[in-house]
Amino acid sequence: MAAPSPEDPSLERHFKGHRDAVTCVDFSLNTKQLASGSMDSCLMIWHMKPQSRAYRFTGHKDAVTCVNFSPSGHLLASGSRDKTVRIWIPNVKGESTVFRAHTATVRSVHFCSDGQSLVTASDDKTVKVWSTHRQRFLFSLSQHINWVRCARFSPDGRLIVSASDDKTVKLWDKTSRECIHSYCEHGGFVTYVDFHPSGTCIAAAGMDNTVKVWDVRTQRLLQHYQLHSAAVNALSFHPSGNYLITASSDSTLKILDLMEGRLLYTLHGHQGPATTVAFSRTGEYFASGGSDEQVMVWKSNFDTVDYGDVKVQRPPPLASSAGNLTVSILEQRLTLAEDKLKQCLENQQLIMQRTPS
Repeated sequence: MAAPSPEDPSLERHFKGHRDAVTCVDFSLNTKQLASGSMDSCLMIWHMKPQSRAYRFTGHKDAVTCVNFSPSGHLLASGSRDKTVRIWIPNVKGESTVFRAHTATVRSVHFCSDGQSLVTASDDKTVKVWSTHRQRFLFSLSQHINWVRCARFSPDGRLIVSASDDKTVKLWDKTSRECIHSYCEHGGFVTYVDFHPSGTCIAAAGMDNTVKVWDVRTQRLLQHYQLHSAAVNALSFHPSGNYLITASSDSTLKILDLMEGRLLYTLHGHQGPATTVAFSRTGEYFASGGSDEQVMVWKSNFDTVDYGDVKVQRPPPLASSAGNLTVSILEQRLTLAEDKLKQCLENQQLIMQRTPS
């Protein structure tokens, strides 16, 4: 039986309620709830079920910069310019506990896959790890020499990756608390970084309009995309590991096919910068937010794999050595000579065959 052909992504829902730029979005485990944070100091919990009322959570005294559901979906963490982290119970009461996490703006919050710990990053130049249930400080990673924009656990919880305005992306061993590797970004600041679902590579979004994918085992640059015309503010891997979505100040979202190293879709929805984007846990949906105060939910459609079998998680292939593709994957695929494209795909096929499953 032939595989169904992929369809274009479609805009499913349009949530209005924030009174300033949206800074962050995240789906709950079961995709029934979507959380968003804004410069208006509020958190919103949107319900995917039509005609359901949204919850507005107040408590932060300044802009909410980051939000993340715990793996179980029973807790929600948020960070703010007010230097605090709040842990919320995402129900109608909106109860939260607060802890003064940093001495400057908190830029990033992320739960470990076991739900036991939380990593935070701040303009105070530190990355901190906390016990989730006791909300107790565990340890600090403090080798960055400028603001830390983002910090994320690896899928297995053994590594932490952080991105800073010191133009480095650092890879840390959570157990030894040592920096394993430092990727220097001469092109500009990295705004966002995350692990591929396989845990074997990371993607970094840059103020220089690029996205780079690095192998964390060999430290090699695997792919380099120059597709946006302004800063890339956020990115999110599809849980299959085959796709990456980006949000940019050029107002677009772009969906990349990592296995072929090419652009699949450019989505125009936001008026002004697209500030944040995130896939749902199954990959069936993705959400985006912008400086236009809008939260949008899209149905992926392009990935026709059975979501029950999202276990492929192969790392993306190396960028081909064919011509300009080492430097950038060109948006207009057809501008490549056909033989060059064929050579590129054959090279990638060889690399994929050599890559152990």
